[in-house]
Amino acid sequence: MLSESNYKRICLINWFFTGPVLLLFGVPYIEVGRLWIENRYMLLAGALFFSTAFMITVLHAHVTMALGKGHRHHYYTWLGRHPWTYGLGFRPFMINTRFRFLLLALGLISVLV
Repeated sequence: MLSESNYKRICLINWFFTGPVLLLFGVPYIEVGRLWIENRYMLLAGALFFSTAFMITVLHAHVTMALGKGHRHHYYTWLGRHPWTYGLGFRPFMINTRFRFLLLALGLISVLV
């Protein structure tokens, strides 16, 4: 269960899901945000923050379901050991709930600014 081939498979599935999940949460934000935000760059930045928070949550849930709560830290450690290949863009603070709430808050605040 805890083999490197499983980690690679989970990582590749997560990379495959990244784009569609960003679009899934970003497009509705953009459509609703057009009512309040006139600055296109602020709208896109807010959509990126908002959808990234949900994307990280969905991908974290995928890792948890694939490996289990007790073993997911092994996967994140493995990602940390491969920063230039499979772990590209991964930082340990990204799975922290506070970080995801911060991204969500930044996305919602950009609607109000």
